[in-house]
Amino acid sequence: MSLVEWVAPLAAFMVCWLTLAWLLRRDKNLPMDHPNHRSLHETPTPRIGGLGIMAGVAAACMWLADASLLPAMLAALALAVLSLLDDVRGLPVALRFLAHFVAALTCMLELGLSGWELVGTTIIVVWVTNLYNFMDGADGLAGGMAAIGFGALALAAWQGDAPALATFCAAIAAAALAFLCFNFPPARLFMGDTGSIPLGFLAATLGIAGIWHNTWPWLFPLLVFSPFIIDASVTLVRRALSGEKVWRAHRSHYYQRAVLLGATHRQLAVAAYLLMLIATALAFALRALPQHVEWLLILSAAMYSLVFLAIDRRWHQVRNEH
Repeated sequence: MSLVEWVAPLAAFMVCWLTLAWLLRRDKNLPMDHPNHRSLHETPTPRIGGLGIMAGVAAACMWLADASLLPAMLAALALAVLSLLDDVRGLPVALRFLAHFVAALTCMLELGLSGWELVGTTIIVVWVTNLYNFMDGADGLAGGMAAIGFGALALAAWQGDAPALATFCAAIAAAALAFLCFNFPPARLFMGDTGSIPLGFLAATLGIAGIWHNTWPWLFPLLVFSPFIIDASVTLVRRALSGEKVWRAHRSHYYQRAVLLGATHRQLAVAAYLLMLIATALAFALRALPQHVEWLLILSAAMYSLVFLAIDRRWHQVRNEH
């Protein structure tokens, strides 16, 4: 490995950790996440974790002189700035979605996509950008998905002879690990939109870039990030079929239900990490055994079905008791 491949992730970790430690020491005029009807926390908590993560990613970018990654880097940093403004002052939903679409469309055009491929991938990037934000609602959850998910992409890119992509993904994972030093239950700070929006955007954009450049099969990033993708997507469909207004804040994601049923944030985080690692193992099994893709997908579907059915069953039992 070259010097850059070592230094960029290390710089991302150190810059993120130092930034967050410094911000927490200030403890003044920090954007706060106040508990509401959607929250799982009970006390106001600073939502500044995204600042540290993106500072770490920006530091790593200074070591990565790779033109192919520049659009994704710049778009993610632009979304971080916009999301910071939203965290601090609040921005119209239409403006935020427009920015997500522009960033996604720009990066997909840079990849050389056109026609229906361009339309489809742009929608996918916007969806994953926002679902990552939906799933950022429990201590250690989104940070763990970033560390494990981007770590898996880094390893796969390294195996696929894409060193720049591998280093960039490793740097994102390293920044997420530094963030987890402050966010693992009990959390001292939250990620906020400044972190969740760019991370979701990068997960989708880099995943598609790897597919486009034949670094990994198209199912690989979907399986790696499937704990978030499936929870958010199934919850959206379930709420839509129930006639609920899907754009309103809620506490009906499966991870939220687990906490409402009595699991602690630490228990949820540990269980979620195990699920993420199993999903990652299935993704790497797919790379090694492409001839068995159907069985791997059946195994994955069975795993999520069992988890969701167990939570749903317990949820209805508790509601019937009351």
